[in-house]
Amino acid sequence: MATILDTLKKGAEYLQRHEVDEARLNMEWLIAHVLKVGRMQLYLDFDRPLTEPQIATLRELTVRRGRGEPLQHLLGTVEFCDLEFFTDSRALIPRPETEELCRHLLSLTWPEEAALLDMGCGSGVIGLSLAHHLAARGGARVTLADLSPEALSLARENADRLLPRSPVLTFLESDLFAELGDASYDLIVANLPYVPRGSETALSREVLRDPPLALYGGDSGLEVMERFLEAAPRHLRPGGKIAMEFGIEQGRPLARLAEERGLAEVILRPDISGIERFLFATQTPEPC
Repeated sequence: MATILDTLKKGAEYLQRHEVDEARLNMEWLIAHVLKVGRMQLYLDFDRPLTEPQIATLRELTVRRGRGEPLQHLLGTVEFCDLEFFTDSRALIPRPETEELCRHLLSLTWPEEAALLDMGCGSGVIGLSLAHHLAARGGARVTLADLSPEALSLARENADRLLPRSPVLTFLESDLFAELGDASYDLIVANLPYVPRGSETALSREVLRDPPLALYGGDSGLEVMERFLEAAPRHLRPGGKIAMEFGIEQGRPLARLAEERGLAEVILRPDISGIERFLFATQTPEPC
């Protein structure tokens, strides 16, 4: 009977032939998922034999991974800001850069019961992470808004898992600010679609499994974010902040638009790879 080590070697070779990056690591995650153990436990159990049902399940998952189905979809969950979220084809798979943005926001000081808006929330990783981690610091009231009802359904499932029956969460299906009325916030954070339409050939097989609504931001990639920046200042409280993620070489035009809309302290920051990735801006306080 095949052992963990046998299966790991054969599966990794298969994934490598099918041009899966980090083939061995992917196979380790799949085996750990099927066995319901931590990945590092595999190294202590290399000689453990696998049952026929386990091998059959792993064979199916390995083939699907080789066809380009994202590892996160196969596992069904993803870790983000020390929390575990459901993830599937209803919303964008959270990226490490987005986690960087969220951790930066958590490092800042927010007023007690701050009003936060996660615009284009997708699976809810940003808004729910902020709500969860800020709960011990006076709390925050978080609105999660998205145009996609499918993404919102996934965000609600994640909320039920992480913050069941929470009175501080609001979910809203909305095309940007269309359904938000005159609501205002201390923070509006946005990870909106920013891939230029027509760039499909430059995307990986895995990224192409994400919903098109979450990927493409118009012909230039800037259109949705420009609409956001045009409207966002009207929904910021005095001193309130905007934080947003964008694509490569998109920061300068977005910063100019933010300044034209009267926002102050407009700053562009790089991600951990040194690529300009985040925009921060502040609503001018009302004069005394």
